[in-house]
Amino acid sequence: MFTGIVEELGEVTAVETLDDACRFRLRGPVVTEGAKHGDSIAVNGVCLTVVDHEGDEFTADVMAETLNRSSLGALEAGSRVNLERPMAVGDRLGGHIVQGHVDGTGQILEREPSEHWELVKISLPADLTRYVVEKGSITVDGISLTVVDAGPDHFTVSLIPTTLALTTLGHKQPGDPVNLEVDVIAKYVERMLGDRAQGATR
Repeated sequence: MFTGIVEELGEVTAVETLDDACRFRLRGPVVTEGAKHGDSIAVNGVCLTVVDHEGDEFTADVMAETLNRSSLGALEAGSRVNLERPMAVGDRLGGHIVQGHVDGTGQILEREPSEHWELVKISLPADLTRYVVEKGSITVDGISLTVVDAGPDHFTVSLIPTTLALTTLGHKQPGDPVNLEVDVIAKYVERMLGDRAQGATR
C-alpha cells in the first residue's frame, strides 16, 4: 500500500521492448536505498516489482495489461517519473490509501497558473466519474490530490509549489497523459450497496 506522497522525481534510463511487455530501468537514489529483488515501488502511481537493483537504479518488468491500462507505455529514456516506496507499518498516512492499481488514464486539459499555486484540469473517463467527488481524494500519476471541482468528464486539482517542483505535474502540458486511481473506499461502498440492493429484491 502507498500513500500518494511522492518521495522523489526519478528518471527512466532505458526501455527494452519485449513481445508482450516492457522492461524499464529507472534511476531513483532515494527509493533504491536498501531495495532488493521482489520489493515494490510505485512508478507514476503503478505498483511495480523490483527485478534487479544496482547502485541508484532498478529494473522492473511491465506486462501488457499494465501498459494498456496505464500511461507507462509512453515512457522513454529520459522521461521523468514519480517514485514512492510502500508505506511501512506504523508510518503516518500522509496522503490517502493508494493501491498502485491504476483505474484508467486522463489527459491534462488546461493549466491555470497563479502566484502561489496552479489549477490543473484533467479529463476523466466516463466509467470513473461516479467515484470522483468535490473535496474527495484522487491519485494522479501516483500523487495524492484533493479534487477541487468534479465535472461530468473532468476534474480539477490545485497544486502547491512543492508539488509542481517535485513531481511530474510540474512538467506535464495539455495533451499529456496521466495515470488515475480513484479512492478504493468509494469502490467498496458501491459494491456493498449494490449487494444490499440485490438482496432486498430477492
